Amino acid sequence: MKKLDSLIFIDNLPTLDLHGLDRDSARVAVLDFIKDNLKMGNHYIVIVHGVGSGILKTEVTNTLRTHSNVLEYRIWNYNRGCTVAYIE
Repeated sequence: MKKLDSLIFIDNLPTLDLHGLDRDSARVAVLDFIKDNLKMGNHYIVIVHGVGSGILKTEVTNTLRTHSNVLEYRIWNYNRGCTVAYIE
């Protein structure tokens, strides 16, 4: 069973909102957010990128896909503007 399959509510998870950032700033923010949450021992994180033209969503996906501490990620079923990730 995948880690994100058991996740129902995301309101109480650490959340990073990328609205208003450009592609490069978003990548740096996501990397810093992952690093900070690993230090704090959090395993589930939420990244809000919005729907828009898909530039931020693509950058978030590329960053999560290549990060060694990200074990699983997916677009949140109930909000297409959020990506939920499991890190370790």
